[in-house]
Amino acid sequence: MDNLSANTNTSNNGKQLFEIAWEFCNQVGGIYSVLKSKANLMVKEFADQYCGIGPYLDSKAESEFEHLDLSVLGNNNPLAITVKNLRDRGFQIKFGRWSVVGHPLTILLPPWDVYSNLSSIKYFMWKDHNIECDSCYDPIIDQTIAFGEMVKIFLLEYANVCKIFDSNIQTIAHFHEWMGASAIPSLRLNNIPITIIFTTHATSLGRYVSLAGHDLYGNLANIDWEIEAKNFNILSQVKIERAAAHGAHIFTTVSDVTASECKYLLGRVPDVILPNGLNVERFVAIHELQNLHKENKNKIHEFTVGHFFSNYSFELDKTLYFFTSGRFEFRNKGFDITLDALARLNQMLKNTPSLSDITVVMFIITKRPFYTINPLLFHQRAMTEKLRVACDEITKELQEKLFFHVASFQNWETPNLNKLIDEYHWLKLKKVMQAWKKNDLPLIVTHTLQNQNDEVLASIRANNLFNYREDRVKIVYQPDFVSPVNPLNQSDYNQFVRGCNLGIFPSYYEPWGLTPVECLALGTPSVTSNLSGFGEYVLKNIGGPEKKGLYVLDRKKGNYIEESISLAQTLFTFCQQSRRERISQRNRLESLSVDFDWSKMINNYLKVYASVFNQE
Repeated sequence: MDNLSANTNTSNNGKQLFEIAWEFCNQVGGIYSVLKSKANLMVKEFADQYCGIGPYLDSKAESEFEHLDLSVLGNNNPLAITVKNLRDRGFQIKFGRWSVVGHPLTILLPPWDVYSNLSSIKYFMWKDHNIECDSCYDPIIDQTIAFGEMVKIFLLEYANVCKIFDSNIQTIAHFHEWMGASAIPSLRLNNIPITIIFTTHATSLGRYVSLAGHDLYGNLANIDWEIEAKNFNILSQVKIERAAAHGAHIFTTVSDVTASECKYLLGRVPDVILPNGLNVERFVAIHELQNLHKENKNKIHEFTVGHFFSNYSFELDKTLYFFTSGRFEFRNKGFDITLDALARLNQMLKNTPSLSDITVVMFIITKRPFYTINPLLFHQRAMTEKLRVACDEITKELQEKLFFHVASFQNWETPNLNKLIDEYHWLKLKKVMQAWKKNDLPLIVTHTLQNQNDEVLASIRANNLFNYREDRVKIVYQPDFVSPVNPLNQSDYNQFVRGCNLGIFPSYYEPWGLTPVECLALGTPSVTSNLSGFGEYVLKNIGGPEKKGLYVLDRKKGNYIEESISLAQTLFTFCQQSRRERISQRNRLESLSVDFDWSKMINNYLKVYASVFNQE
């Protein structure tokens, strides 16, 4: 394939950029999306002078990795020689390209190659850097420090090869997150002639403190990082993270919010902020955006009919679809305040006669352990399909009979349509309707959860959000992600987001926040918070964000009740918008999305690299 041949960019000769992360060809969380989405622009800028380095953990990597022969790099290439030398020493290094847009050169290092020396590696981590890794068995710690050792071996060999060839190559090693950065302290100890950049996408301790329900931001200056790390049994990873931050020549993070954590929890203020971007697919015609919203909203309508209408019905034309999604962190992701605010919104809509015909269907999309999809949903879907078939049969019969009746009719009297449909089809439709209709309440949870007392369910019960007929806010809790292979959705996540009216992500702990950015790119308004990196960025860089469909909830005061009331008022105000106002808002939001595209955000990275490469 042509796009897998060696790329050259003469403007970058004499430069080499390695980007090292646990999530190269290894999807774990959001860093994978960051690396994947910006890969094409990195290759356009640096061609084959850009190379990703990740772990080779198992054969799953093969599904997104294409092996290459070292000859594609040409003769006397330091990178090719380094890989060959290490293979000759017995290391099973994989060389090839990541099968994503841009096809960047990628090297995968198997941690298992140094497992026989793990005790010695841990000893020197303690002796040289005061990082204890033997206090308890933790397979993740073992894997990450073994991967770090492989990265150290690779970069030391690369530096030696460059020295032998008397090369003047300027080299950057850009590490992401603590799981990929345990090599940094040892590389600095060896005084390697490579500029080291470290980006933390969150702080380990900050996430744990927040998850525990503590007031992280109100007490940052008073937190004793070592005591708290011991309390949460994460001392090893926190020490690795701190050593990486202090050992890097350039220390960066993704937002001002996380920078404040770094100051107190890692003991170093980041030198640069590198906000995350997204690949935004923009449309030439504005009407295309609205058509896609309508098309995908109709798919959600079909789900709504099957899920609710066998119990009771409401006006689809007056129904708004809200959703929240993401990793299950009940407090950090703002699931708690969202449900409390929805309960308030439910009462506000009930008490407002002018909005009595408005219904909000709220989807809570996350990943939780479950046994299976609730069989009742399959029964409801089957009965809904039978109802559709019965109606289609009547429509087809009526269409044919009406045509022949009108064509042969002698006067202009309107025909009696009831007489054109035979009794058999009427009776069949009546039987299907009787079997379809139920008198109980619509299901709240789509799956049979392993834990029937999880925090979302407990909050739903506490807020009395049981999908009563009179409720204006209905809840659908789906403990599995939206995907085309999920029989409940049968659409991908982007299509689902396009069909919704509002995303709700009032996070308490969110270093950046990908979900509201995805909403932005897809033209769907969203709520975020000023405790998320994205929300803080919006407030500093976007004028009048509410008019453009970006609502930023103030959560810095730390008064949960006031924040819940404020969020409910924001949702209530959104419900009061006319269809024309929502259309106009989506248009303004779509035009704003280009500001968050990687084509613009990548400049933050390029400036940092240029500051290194342009040095004398």
